[in-house]
Amino acid sequence: MTTDPLDACAGWLEAGTPCALATVVTTWGSAPRPVGSKLAVSKDGQMVGSVSGGCVEGAVIEAALEVMATGTPQRLEFGVADETAWSVGLACGGRIAIFVEPVL
Repeated sequence: MTTDPLDACAGWLEAGTPCALATVVTTWGSAPRPVGSKLAVSKDGQMVGSVSGGCVEGAVIEAALEVMATGTPQRLEFGVADETAWSVGLACGGRIAIFVEPVL
């Protein structure tokens, strides 16, 4: 099994399984992962990579499943001042923006 999110998406697509790709596009302060970090999510719930070291992955996976269902990309933002970020576990003191897109 590959550990590269882009390779994972390519493999899933080749097997006929839809997928989405989440990419860290902006960070502020003490962010858990750098810009460019990726998480690939398949329609059947497999995932490869990381956009936050685990602290917001659940919310990103949920958004990825929605993106695959609707075909509409989403931009997500998480930070310590954001009540949602605390509920999903981003307590590192920074903020991150993640772009989630369907891979066709």
